[in-house]
Amino acid sequence: MTAYDAYDEPGGPVPEHGMTRRQLMRHAGWFGGAVVLTVAGGEVISQIASSRDSTAEAATGGAAAGSGTLRFVQVSDSHIGFQGPANTDVAGSFTEAVNQVNSLGFRPDFVMHSGDLTHLSMAGQFDQVKQMMSKLKTDRVFTVPGEHDSIGDAGRAYRRTFGAGTLGDGWYSFDTHGVHFIALVNTLSLEKLGHLGNAQIDFVRKDLAGVSSDTPVVVFSHIPLFAMYPKWGWSTDDALRVIALLRRFSSVTCLNGHVHQLFTKTEGNITFHSATTTAYPLPKPGRAPAPTPQVVPARQLKDALGIRSVGYRQGDRELAVKDQRLT
Repeated sequence: MTAYDAYDEPGGPVPEHGMTRRQLMRHAGWFGGAVVLTVAGGEVISQIASSRDSTAEAATGGAAAGSGTLRFVQVSDSHIGFQGPANTDVAGSFTEAVNQVNSLGFRPDFVMHSGDLTHLSMAGQFDQVKQMMSKLKTDRVFTVPGEHDSIGDAGRAYRRTFGAGTLGDGWYSFDTHGVHFIALVNTLSLEKLGHLGNAQIDFVRKDLAGVSSDTPVVVFSHIPLFAMYPKWGWSTDDALRVIALLRRFSSVTCLNGHVHQLFTKTEGNITFHSATTTAYPLPKPGRAPAPTPQVVPARQLKDALGIRSVGYRQGDRELAVKDQRLT
């Protein structure tokens, strides 16, 4: 697998708020087969995921859960409201993902939806996905917006439904089980690439100032915080300013959606994991003229969709990550 590190300079001016539907078409994703990713001693070890695997065991690094164990789930890119042959029932596949989370054999401490909850940023779509996520058997549900959640209104409809308790355009942080979490918004001011902006970067700087360097840090965003494939908008133009603030921490994990593709990249103390989707597959970079929804045989669709579980035991240096196909 190629690490798409080539960097293109953004073309044209960056709008101050929101995006047009034409701009939206530049931002989509790609997919691949599901793998188990276990992070240990700074190395990422991968193997093909199987429905026979013990998710609870993989999510905790092979150890039984205890009071010091954190386990959470990431879902992404449900695109509620999408209509097309690539998936004629995205609501049904997201319902299956919710049911799969509820059947993992453990109760997640929380579930994070990493963006593109909706396809067209309509109030009814936000209400629908919120109702669907209310069925998750977990203590808390967190979200970050995708570009599909920000069409035409700079994310105001998203924040009316999911923005309670957040700052600025929807960013926030929290602590649990000895881990510091930061949720970022990089989908509002983009012409080509993701963008964080000065106010949000200042928030990160102040937020991290009181966090000790040996505290594991997890950062959620929709668009990747590294240059995965900037030609298709899969990068954040000012992410290096945040990455610089994260360098002093011994363990940093960045989890994103947007690209509909399982992908892992490690740079020093920082590991980036891109998640797959619960909606539809898209082409890999360079294998199609544009990142548009791909039609695959019905029996193969679920192989391109999935969920992610993550485990951490207090005292460990790294988090254990498992990606699982939709069953």
